[in-house]
Amino acid sequence: MPAPTLPALLRLLCLTLALFLSACGDGPLVRQESFVFGTRVEVVSYGSPEAEARTALNAVLREFDRLHRSYHAWQPSELTSLNAAIAAGKSTPVSPEMLSLLQASQRYAALSDGLFDPAIGKLIELWGFHGDSFTPHLPEPAALQAAIAAAPSVRQLSLQGELVRSSNRAVNLDFGGIAKGYALDRAATILREHGIKNALINIGGNVMALGAKGKQPWSVGIQHPRASGPLATLALYDGEAIGTSGDYQRFFEFEGQRYSHLIDPRTGVPAKHTAALTVLVTPRENAGMLSDVASKPLFLAADDWPAMARRFEIHHALRVDAAGHISLTPDMRARLRWADGVGPATVVE
Repeated sequence: MPAPTLPALLRLLCLTLALFLSACGDGPLVRQESFVFGTRVEVVSYGSPEAEARTALNAVLREFDRLHRSYHAWQPSELTSLNAAIAAGKSTPVSPEMLSLLQASQRYAALSDGLFDPAIGKLIELWGFHGDSFTPHLPEPAALQAAIAAAPSVRQLSLQGELVRSSNRAVNLDFGGIAKGYALDRAATILREHGIKNALINIGGNVMALGAKGKQPWSVGIQHPRASGPLATLALYDGEAIGTSGDYQRFFEFEGQRYSHLIDPRTGVPAKHTAALTVLVTPRENAGMLSDVASKPLFLAADDWPAMARRFEIHHALRVDAAGHISLTPDMRARLRWADGVGPATVVE
């Protein structure tokens, strides 16, 4: 994944400050941070003895490193091995964890009518978002049209036991839209196994809460897509997760136009109608994964995002369109505290 641009890093820093300055209440806070999944990650615990907390947080960061290595989209990994086998028209065995991620991806792809589809790795590569260094450029038109015409979909994968193959050799998997959410769920499991009851996990703005910060809930910020500070803040309660897709996270500008990593599988082109889309997922199984996944199809659905939210049974969502207009669900409006000068916003059912 290309290194984040300076504006993206500044916004990420502001989001981090919004998250953790609000976590500075009474009681022992223990924090660990790293750089993984192409972004800054932080895990903070509250109320546990420091030695126990350090052990747990280090275990989480080790797990993040393992997931990063296992599912890297262009450096040698289990994922690149699977992509090579698909391109060669071969069946290949995968790990149980990989199989579960593929099954989840197929379910989410079907639910979103293909707006979430990790099989478009070739399109992501053509737009320059596979690589450790990055030079802004547009794809060659012929190559882009060929990738679009190939119409790859994760639903074209055949999962038979541990064996995976595809009827379409153009399927090239990129888990950039699901891996961080899965990592949130894994982190929550590890923390609980270590006896940590109160924690906040932040993977580049994908956040999950455990317990509370003493007598208060955790407080997190929703990043403004065109400013350095938060758009709003909200309380995040035990087991809740929040995910944002924004055109400011991974993007480049070319001849005055912004091109983000949020590529519409239907057109093969980065979407330009939305600046940011945030979802809050209330406690349920795989809440972290859902918060990561669901923000993508809602982002790409443009004005139809409320209907897509209902498909995913998400009641808390907020969209900022390309013109800066804010729309949100009633449940999300009830949870927010706007930053000074933000608004107005349209509440939609």
